[in-house]
Parts: sequence; structure tokens; C-alpha cells
Amino acid sequence: MATSVTMPALGESVTEGTVTTWLKQVGDAVELDEPIVEVSTDKVDSEVPSPVAGILLEILVPEDETVEVGAEIARIGDASEAASTPAPAAPSAATPTAPAAPVNLSAAPVVSAAAQGTEVRMPALGESVTEGTVTTWLKAVGDAVDADEPLLEVSTDKVDSEVPSPVAGFLSEIRVVEDETVEVGTVLAIISATAPSQHVQQQAAPLAPAAPAAPPTNPVDPFPNASTLASTASAAPVVKTPIVATSTAYVTPIVRKLARELGVDLASVSGTGVGGRVRREDVEAAAARATAVAEASAAAPAASTALKTDAVREPSPLRGTTESMSRLRQTIARRMVESLKTAAQLTTVIEVDVTKVAALRARSKDAFAAAHGTKLTFLPFFVKAATEALAYHPKINATINDNEVTYFDYEHVGIAVDTPRGLLVPVVKNAGDRDIAGIAASINDLAARTRGSKIGPDELSGSTFTVTNTGSGGALFDTPVLNMPETAIMGVGAIVKRPVVVKATDGSDTIAIRSMVYLSLSYDHRLVDGADASRFLMDVKKRLEEGAFEPDLGL
Repeated sequence: MATSVTMPALGESVTEGTVTTWLKQVGDAVELDEPIVEVSTDKVDSEVPSPVAGILLEILVPEDETVEVGAEIARIGDASEAASTPAPAAPSAATPTAPAAPVNLSAAPVVSAAAQGTEVRMPALGESVTEGTVTTWLKAVGDAVDADEPLLEVSTDKVDSEVPSPVAGFLSEIRVVEDETVEVGTVLAIISATAPSQHVQQQAAPLAPAAPAAPPTNPVDPFPNASTLASTASAAPVVKTPIVATSTAYVTPIVRKLARELGVDLASVSGTGVGGRVRREDVEAAAARATAVAEASAAAPAASTALKTDAVREPSPLRGTTESMSRLRQTIARRMVESLKTAAQLTTVIEVDVTKVAALRARSKDAFAAAHGTKLTFLPFFVKAATEALAYHPKINATINDNEVTYFDYEHVGIAVDTPRGLLVPVVKNAGDRDIAGIAASINDLAARTRGSKIGPDELSGSTFTVTNTGSGGALFDTPVLNMPETAIMGVGAIVKRPVVVKATDGSDTIAIRSMVYLSLSYDHRLVDGADASRFLMDVKKRLEEGAFEPDLGL
């Protein structure tokens, strides 16, 4: 009996979805959990895997058509049902002989047999995460693994993570190849109690008669099972992994991209992964060594250093190339466009004299580091001043839901962090209840773990207000885009010393050298007016210019 494929519920509030691309055609053979169609909603794009192994009998919803969640979009059945369908063209095109479909179908019971081992599934890396991408397999089919030993690396649009083996045994089957994206819960691999070679010997006798006509030049099965392992034991690799060889090692596209970003020559990197594969850690270590060499050379005279820098600087290797956007970049792009389409965004900018804050930091940073074990930067002062002002300006710390507004009674502050992967926003929870020591420790910890891809997905969500420190890159100010569904985001520009007109003790005007900074506030004009933004910024300005933060340093 045919099995229905239905439009999945891609979120609690999602009621319908659109079929964007059919990955299989009527008559195609499909494996269990193999993606057959791409669908999209107003919140997320996703691939729909096949619920069973068999033949795609019928496509009920064409591309670009929108249907309700739960609607039947396709039917999958066995070869006998496929015989009555009008378009079995794909199997016959793959193999010129008629028995092609039964050969594909014979793999189904073998998959079930392999599934007698322990399944390794795509983990749920966060409450709102529905899918993940396999980035790197750390083990190959046939390898022995220990319980809790990392098997593979996966990534989502928020976080990278290693997936450990749930049991000790042998990696007998890989279901999802590198760079493939699947839904949470999809079976990625099978761990068996015995080595695959032993497993194949046990299964080879009854399986051999099932496909006597299989030619020795069949393409490698990207989802190997006991049967395919037996027929391809002398060929390698079993898994069709999208990797390329350099002169010394194997490199995945993601690692190759990281190497380009960090300026690492892959030909000089020795891989520590399976089969000499170059892993992300190898590239990062090579970049760290190059940085250390560069810092050592910085001891040379300034003029000589300048000449050397000019001599070795080369144009970006990305010039003249075309590459696919990363999942994270695609997510950032989608959210930025959605933000601009949803909110009426406006930016207000003010200028703040932070001379007193600069002086307090200069005389306290050493004692602060000794007392709290973390650096005292300028950013915690801005976050502290902002969170105090938010208590008196609820529109700046709110969210709009259709015609309703929710005003938060807590301050979860997102901190924009620039990483090699792209912009991420970890969240300082309950920042309004923390002193500067607590804010500084949290910011430094979150930023370090975000850049090192060690941040948890739940730490990247839930913010009610965001601060972005574009001044760290030298920008005087910018007009940041709202981090939806928030109603405001504050930008901190570069702190610069320059001559400013100030009041002397006798009340006259005089010129003095002061530390100045621009603060910008982008806000949703559907709720926040310019006067609201100005009042909030002026409260932040007053707090910073007073500079009375000694009690908050914890010294």
C-alpha cells in the first residue's frame, strides 16, 4: 500500500507551506529519509525526507503551489504499484534493462537489517532549530568508535557542534553525506556491535542471488548498507563525500572557505582527521601560528614593518570567483530583508563625552582584571547605561505582535559579534540585574565562545534589545538594522579624542581635548517616535557623562 508524504508543520504558528523544488521525479527510487522535495514557509526553508524506501508513484502538488500543513503532496509505494504509473522513465534511464527497479527495491530489507544497530540521529540544537547540515565525518565506515566519541560535525544557522556516538561499536553505515542538510531526528548513521566486514559475511549469502546482474561499474551508493558494502568492499571510499584533494590532504568545501578567510595555504597544512583530512582545527592552528610569526616580526622597526606588510599584501583570492552563500549568510540575509520589510526603521544619533568613563577605566582596568579575571572594556559601560534607561523607556524594550505590544520587564541584551562565519548575536540574560563586573564577564565569555563556535543555540536567542559595537572596527557611527522582533538596537561608534568646546569653571567657553563617541539608535517607527528615541538616548548620555560607575566595578 502506498505511503503518503504530507506537508510538514514547520513551526507552531505555521499553517501552510509552498512546494519550491521537487528533488525526485515520478518513477524515481528513493531511500528512507532521503530528501525528495524542498518546501518553504514565511519563516523557514526545509527539505522533506521520504518516510519509507520505495518508488515515487505520484506528485500531487506541483512546484510553486501553496497548500495547508498536513496536505498530501506525494505518494511512495513499491515496484508493483509503480508498474501502473504512467511515468517510470527515471529508473529505465538509469539502467537500460527492465529489472532496474526490483534491484533498487531489494535494498530496502537490507536497510532494515542494518538498522538493527544503534541509530545516530540529527540532534535538536536549539528550540527553534528544525534542521542541520552534516559538515564533516570524523569517522569512516568500518571504524571502531567508543561511547561518546565524536562521530561527525554538524552545523545549523546558529551553532556548530560535534555529534558523539551513543554506544561503543563500529560505524557500519553512513546515511547522510557531508554538506547535506536534513531535518532534526533524521538518521545520520548506524553503529553496529560487530565490524562491517563480519556483518557483510553474515548477510552476503542470502543477498547474493537477489542482484546477480549488478554490473561491477555501478556508481557508489551514497547511502551504503550491508549489500552495497559487500559489493564495493574493494573500492573506496564507500561514501560519496564532496571533498577535493590538495597536494597533501583532503579538504571539505567548508574548511577550504575557512582557509581562504584566514589566509591559510592548505598545501602547508598537515591534516589530523581521518585519512589525513584537514579539519577546521588544523586550519585555525595554522592561522594561529601565522599570527604568532606576524606578531614576532612586529618588533622590527616601524618603517621596515610597513615595507614588509606592503610587500606581502595580496588581493583577496575571492576576486573573480563565484561561490554559494553559507547557510549562516543566507539566514542573515533573509532576516535582514524581513526586518526592513516588516518595520518602519529610523535612526537617531547623538554625541556623548565619555572622558570620565575613559579615565575610570584607565585607572581601574588592572585591578578589575585581578579581581574578576576578565578584561574591562568600554562596552560594559554602554550596556549598563542602556539597561538602566530601558526601565524608564518601555517602548525601546518591547515587541510588536500584530496590533498588540508586549513591554518586557527584564533586559535580555543581545551583543552583536563578528565571527569568521558571519554576524551572530549572543544574549546577556537579565543584564539589567548585573553590575559592570557581571556584564563584562558575560560579554567576554559569550564573545569568545561565539567566535570559537562553542556557543549554545539557546544563548543566541531571546534578546529584547541589542547593542552593536561597530566602533571596534573604527566606524564613527552607523545605522544598524533592527534585530527583529525587537523594537530598537543601539550602535556604539569609535571613541576618539578631539578638541571640543566645553564650559570652564567660571562658566566661559573653552576648548579642551575630550574622548567623544557617537551613539545611534535604530527603532521601529510603528511604535517608537523620534522623541521617544531622543529621550532614551539623552538618559544614556547623562549617565555616561556623569561617569559615576565606581560602585558597579565590584572593587
